[in-house]
Amino acid sequence: MTLWLTILGMGMISFALRFSFIYLVGKFELPAIVQQALQFVPVAVLPAIVVPAIAFTDATLDLSLTNARIPAALIAAGVAWRTRNILLTISVGMVALWLWQWGLELR
Repeated sequence: MTLWLTILGMGMISFALRFSFIYLVGKFELPAIVQQALQFVPVAVLPAIVVPAIAFTDATLDLSLTNARIPAALIAAGVAWRTRNILLTISVGMVALWLWQWGLELR
């Protein structure tokens, strides 16, 4: 019972925190400097999520070419930069990852 109450309580706290921002956005006008700073949030958050997923293997930093995610990410970044096509970027990145992993298995 304690586990379920803990899960329910944490869910309610999480909901309250998120809802408060949604509710308060319409009530108050944010200062211009805050609005300007919030424009950089996606640019800061995306690398914070993606880079550890690419660079770490089994909680260990792996920057070698045996980490197939690094060359695949570089290839995908190149495709994204040239085409600006999300579906093509994901597709080429996945194919590059699979081919690199397959090539490593053949060694």
